[in-house]
Amino acid sequence: MKGLYCKPGDQGDVKFILEDTNIPTNIGSHEVKVQVKSCALSPVDFKLYEDLKLEKEHVPVGREIAGVVLQVGPKVTFFQPDDEVVGILPLDAEQSGLCSVVVTDEYNLVQKPEKVSWFEAAAVIKDGLRAYTALHTLARMAAGQTVLPFGLLAIQLAHYHGVKVLATALSPEDQKFLEELRPSHRYLSVSLPSARVIRVWDAKEDLVDSCLEETGGLGVDIIIDSGVRLYEEEPEAQRHCPHKHDLLTLLSVGGHWVTTEQHLQLDPPDSHILFLKAASLSFLNDEVWTTSRAKQGRYLHILKDVMDKLCTGTFRPQLEDPVPLYEATVSMEMVQRKQARKRIAVKL
Repeated sequence: MKGLYCKPGDQGDVKFILEDTNIPTNIGSHEVKVQVKSCALSPVDFKLYEDLKLEKEHVPVGREIAGVVLQVGPKVTFFQPDDEVVGILPLDAEQSGLCSVVVTDEYNLVQKPEKVSWFEAAAVIKDGLRAYTALHTLARMAAGQTVLPFGLLAIQLAHYHGVKVLATALSPEDQKFLEELRPSHRYLSVSLPSARVIRVWDAKEDLVDSCLEETGGLGVDIIIDSGVRLYEEEPEAQRHCPHKHDLLTLLSVGGHWVTTEQHLQLDPPDSHILFLKAASLSFLNDEVWTTSRAKQGRYLHILKDVMDKLCTGTFRPQLEDPVPLYEATVSMEMVQRKQARKRIAVKL
């Protein structure tokens, strides 16, 4: 059985290799043996492995998996053989998700709805977790607020809960897709707040001016970024990311900014702006769910709800075509270099 692993090289080079892996013959009391049907290929954060003292010579690749339960441990209560499951392997997992069979703790998995495909399940499970963590766990989203989320599932989740969404489009194609996501909430008889799509690809449309115009100059209650420009001169890949000063300007009184920028630097004047607005800042690290078991029940509830919303059509992901296993190495190299979005390997 082969799995995909990566080996950090000198000067930041990364090499992806297919390596033989043995299937564990014995499984623990609360472990589940899963036949993998699909696996997401997401970038590997080597700095996180280093920070958590989890460095390995060969790091397993592919942690978001969907598959069928083959065998369960004697104390497993959540699953039985032939159940269809989806989940996220922990950072300290020894096996690659691209292995034909993996063994993992039952608390890393949830049931996959029958109507959800293997492809969609593996593709959405972690992105959905990230959206929930940002909007619910960190920002405490509530009806009546205005949200500026960067990320498709975060936009759809905010729509679902009836808040006013200011979405950003990086291209005309993105704008067309987002404008088709006008919310229709089956539980409410009143119309939902309108959503606006801001054309950040158009130099004539300014993010700050558009948001302040839409909110009557009051600012945005919740900002969820997917990258921030810290300096005026930034690499080409970050040209569509908002500058930190723009986001500080956009925050409303009592607003909340959730950032994915782990190296965000706030100067004293920046902190003073937050103070004057009584605003707050949180850092979004969705890996915290698997590195700590402190809120295991909430974590599994989120994963289950992500699958339910995917099943009912609340989440409508924009996905790349699946890749066959023999292209996984090349695809992962492109994903790691940020030359391609997350790809999904499907086993026929």
